[in-house]
Amino acid sequence: MLFLFYSFFKTLVGHEIIVELKNDICVTGKLHSVDQFLNIKLIEVCVSDPEKYPYMNYISESFIRGSVVRYVQLPVNCVDTQLLQDAARKEITIR
Repeated sequence: MLFLFYSFFKTLVGHEIIVELKNDICVTGKLHSVDQFLNIKLIEVCVSDPEKYPYMNYISESFIRGSVVRYVQLPVNCVDTQLLQDAARKEITIR
C-alpha cells in the first residue's frame, strides 16, 4: 500500500499542497520531490500562521520527514479518486 501512495505523490510534483505536521504547524508549498519513505521536499514554502511561527517566514524550502506528517491536503483537480480506488483494490487482491 505504501508504494501506491508513493507513486501517487510522484504524480503531484510541481503542484501546491498543504502539509499538516504532528506539532500542529501547517506548511503550504510546491511539491518538489517525495521518496519511498514519504519524506517530502517543498519549495516556495509559507506557513499558515506566520504570527505564531515568525521564524518560518524566512524559509523558502523545506524537507519534511514522513514520520512527522499528520495530513497532506491535495489540490482537488489533481486527485483521480476512481484511479486510486481501482489501484487499491488491485493491490488488495494481489496479496
